[in-house]
Amino acid sequence: MFYVQRDAQGALIRVETAAFIESTDTLLADHLEIQAWFANEEAEVSLKQLKQSDSEMIRVLEDLIHVLIQKGVINLTDLPVAAQSKLKGRLNARESLSGLSRLINDDETGLI
Repeated sequence: MFYVQRDAQGALIRVETAAFIESTDTLLADHLEIQAWFANEEAEVSLKQLKQSDSEMIRVLEDLIHVLIQKGVINLTDLPVAAQSKLKGRLNARESLSGLSRLINDDETGLI
């Protein structure tokens, strides 16, 4: 059995396995509303995981495109102009950031 809290329209807003002060109803585990609640929760967790991995995947794709260009499998000009522009912009940004690493001397811990 699940303890649930509903909003003014009767929609579930909280579901717990233990009783809580704001609970307004109880439902069995096989109730359609409970099944829908947990299915929605699973979908939200999956979407959150995907969003968190987006920036990592962007870097993987950038590296893949760079390797394919280096090996001559594709040319940068094979890509749409918008993609070329974005890749060049990111490459320029990375190069400017990598230049910052030259400001640090291996014998010292701070900026020179």
